[in-house]
Order: sequence, then structure tokens, then C-alpha cells
Amino acid sequence: MFTRLFTVLGRQIIGFLAYFGETTALQFGIWRTLVGRRLEYRTSMRQLSEIGVNSLPIAVVTLLFSGMVIGYHMSVQASKLGVSGVAGWLVAETMCRELGPVLVAFVVAARAGSAMAVAPRYLACLVMVPLLTLIGDTVGVTGGYLMAVISPAINQTVYFDSIPGHLATWTVVAGIIKAAIFGTIIAIVGCHQGLTTKMATEEVGRATTRSVVYSIMLIYAANLILTTVLYPS
Repeated sequence: MFTRLFTVLGRQIIGFLAYFGETTALQFGIWRTLVGRRLEYRTSMRQLSEIGVNSLPIAVVTLLFSGMVIGYHMSVQASKLGVSGVAGWLVAETMCRELGPVLVAFVVAARAGSAMAVAPRYLACLVMVPLLTLIGDTVGVTGGYLMAVISPAINQTVYFDSIPGHLATWTVVAGIIKAAIFGTIIAIVGCHQGLTTKMATEEVGRATTRSVVYSIMLIYAANLILTTVLYPS
């Protein structure tokens, strides 16, 4: 029994180390390509459009409704606690710290799938995920406003005036840093799956599913680490 357990555990560890080594080598290979400026312009523009423009509608809808839900809860609780003046800041803080980068990364991961255009896909994710996060943060805060003003204790002036005085610049910058790292995770995982998958219809579908699942799991793990590093207590 224990022999079988250790055998399975050993295979999992070896598989993880092999995966880590392959993705690390892929990462260094992409960096060499980017430093050497050996990118195809048309392919790069196509990837930027696919990752950014095509993901924008879903990202906007996701962050809008998420912001509305957060805005509603924040306004209700802030009114009960007598701190209605900071409801807008609470929504903005939540969006910029966590919801914006994470939800945008999930949207892009779900759309990106696996790919073989390695360096262009990497560059597209590195650029567009942070940009989509900035847009998503703005949309989320606006969505929060649409719901927060339902509360009689909060109006437009109170909601937006609380943001500049409380929301630190670093909070926004750290969220963008998170988004950039999430983008590289999505690109590396997707490209690795695309390069190692057999050319068969069922395998392509499985690779896409693995790409999404692995990306989301790694984003969760990276988010925990980055939160403790970027927002020390």
C-alpha cells in the first residue's frame, strides 16, 4: 500500500518538476526572442487583437456586474455602520486590489486557450491583460456607483469624492503588476499546451481545457503570493 502511494506521489513530483522545467525553458526562449526583436508584425497585431479586443466585451460585462454587486453590498453595510462617506473608496479598493486583475485574468485565460504563436501570444498577454485590468477597474467602480446611489445615504458626490483621498496610487500600480504577471502565466501555460499537444481533434480540446484549468489554478496561487508581497501589513 505504502509502496504504491510513494510511487504515485513520486510520479506526480517528477511530472511537476518536468512541467516546471519545460515552462521555464519556454520562458527564457521567449525572452531571447523578444530581446532579439524577432517578432512578426502581423502575427503580433493579430494576437493583440485576439487577446485584447476580443476579450474586452466579456471583461467589461464581468467587471460591470461584479462592481454592481460589490457596490450594493458596500453601500448597505456602510450605511449600517455610519461610514457611507467611504463606500466609493471601498469599491475602488476592492476592484483595484483583487477583483480587477483576477477576473480579467480569468476572462483572458478562458478565451486564450492553447496556442503555438509563442512570442506574439506572450507579448499580447503581457500588454493587454494589464490594459484590460485598467479598463475593468474603471468599469467596476462605475458599476458600483450605479448600485450604491440606490442607498439614500450615498449620492454621486459622496461616492466619488471618497476615492481620491483614500485610494493610494500604489494600490492601482500593484494591481497592474499582478495583471502583468497573470498575463505571463496565461501565455506560458497556453503556449506550452499548444506546443506539446498531439495534432488530433480530441487532444486539442483537452489541451484547451488543461490550459484554462492550469492557468486559473496558477493565478490563484500567484495572487496569494503577490498579495502578501505587494500589500505588506
